[in-house]
Amino acid sequence: MSARPVRIANVSGYLGDRVTAVDEAMAGDPVDVLMGDYLAEVTLAALAAAAGRGRPGWVGYALDQLVPHLPEIARRGIKVVTNAGGFDPAGMAAAVREKVVEAGLALRVAHVGGDDVAARLGEFHAEGHALENLDTGEPIKDWGVEPVAANAYLGGFGIAAALAAGADIVVAGRVTDASLTAGPAAWWHGWTPDDVDALAGAVTAGHVIECGAHATGGNFSGFRSVPGMVRPGFPIAEVAADGSSVITKHARDGGMVTVDTVTAQLLYEIQGPRYLNPDATVHLDTVRLEQVGLDRVAIGPVTGSPPPPTAKVAVFAPIGYEISTMLFCTAPDVAGKVELLRAQLRDRLEGHVDQLDITPLGVAAVDPASQWEATVPIRVIATARRPEPLLRFAPAVGSLYLQGFPGFHHDGHAPRATEPWPRMDYWPALLPAELLDHHVVLDDGTRIEVPVASRTATPEELAQPAHPEASGPAPDGPVIELGELAHARAGDKGGNSNVGVWVPDPAHWEWLRAALSTERVKRLLPEAAGRIVRHELPHLRAVHLVLTGLLGSGGSSNLRVDQIGKSVGEYLRAKHVPGPG
Repeated sequence: MSARPVRIANVSGYLGDRVTAVDEAMAGDPVDVLMGDYLAEVTLAALAAAAGRGRPGWVGYALDQLVPHLPEIARRGIKVVTNAGGFDPAGMAAAVREKVVEAGLALRVAHVGGDDVAARLGEFHAEGHALENLDTGEPIKDWGVEPVAANAYLGGFGIAAALAAGADIVVAGRVTDASLTAGPAAWWHGWTPDDVDALAGAVTAGHVIECGAHATGGNFSGFRSVPGMVRPGFPIAEVAADGSSVITKHARDGGMVTVDTVTAQLLYEIQGPRYLNPDATVHLDTVRLEQVGLDRVAIGPVTGSPPPPTAKVAVFAPIGYEISTMLFCTAPDVAGKVELLRAQLRDRLEGHVDQLDITPLGVAAVDPASQWEATVPIRVIATARRPEPLLRFAPAVGSLYLQGFPGFHHDGHAPRATEPWPRMDYWPALLPAELLDHHVVLDDGTRIEVPVASRTATPEELAQPAHPEASGPAPDGPVIELGELAHARAGDKGGNSNVGVWVPDPAHWEWLRAALSTERVKRLLPEAAGRIVRHELPHLRAVHLVLTGLLGSGGSSNLRVDQIGKSVGEYLRAKHVPGPG
């Protein structure tokens, strides 16, 4: 146990993040732990598809990032924690050990196991666990496809146990993103699974830094105000013994850490004010932020409840194949040209493909100043259960150059898609957490069982609070663009899109509450045909919205161009609304 805060530096927010992140962290300010987050629902789907084609089930380049720095990591005593193990944390741990031996170092490598439950699905079914879909309530037996991957979301105490046993590098699979921070903090401060308030604070800090530059100005609606935005740095969480924290970044790097950049990430991909995590249930409506210095935002002590009695399970199954291309048409009469394209492609593909989606993106300018102002991209995508029918797609599109609408073209510098690629569908479900075999395996083969909380949360502790909507009159000021006064951040939770909207100025909070009532949001976002779940977080001056069903059954399989809803918040900010009176 240490009296000072532990400094945990993020070095990856997703599979595909900036590959120089470890280099940057090692050249930056001193830290105790490097934390790399490589997994998400869509990246798990991609790894599942890759593993099905005989490729490694772990993130190969994560090892490449580490190898050059292993001697310095050993010299400084830095710990490394990552979920890059994906579907094979034991395999990645073995590969890391080989590199450690080649470097002549004494670093110890452990892996966390128990998240992979694919082989146990039949056992769960026989025991009466239906694995109902969290969005539809249907049992998994009615899915109609054969799962190839099923991973439970584990907490951070496997990581904590590995570090306590002397591991220097801990490779995990599907632990929750925030657990990559909560685990090292629990080890550092000697917390137990019953220290729910401290854990809730660490989970909050972990949620803020899990997505890398999301906390330092990346994907931020106020991006014009961010210095060094060309290459925003990666964040650091300083987590204290009571779970309070300070979010900062390496001083030498670009970006910024402000109350607004931290708020943006706090509101990202949450279910509501109760943020359910296997380490603790976080009461996000108790979170208070304070700017305490340049690029330093304090998160005060956070209220927590015990973790839920269930664990979320991400199940993936192949559901067929898809192929897509981007075409372009130029004004005038874009609508007529798109309709002709639809008719011609249906004529050539209907009866062969399962789905054909043709989506024009944007509108042409009136009296355009350039050809590109007059041009509208059109995304065309087709799906089928087998790849063979989709081999008709490229010839069908290619046959239209002399027969289609006037000005038909594609980007002549981009390769044309001719081979279909697999589609993976996502099935989110719950299992009793007690069924999981959460464990750690050390480099000498020693197996450690992971401790659990003495009690789990009650339904009352897990229930999202109900918030009455503003009762006053509707805003009646001059019409403005919502984004003139409000920031937003959007993400995905399975088939749902979440959008957090907040105002920096306290004087605008009551206006925002009224402007974004449930009924007004329905009118502003006609695409949100499903139920809208609305919450408020007054300390953050934020309205949080869950747009149920907007993303179909999940980001890996829906056909939206904005597949995981990342721009829904900006779309909402572009809407015109009555401003404050």
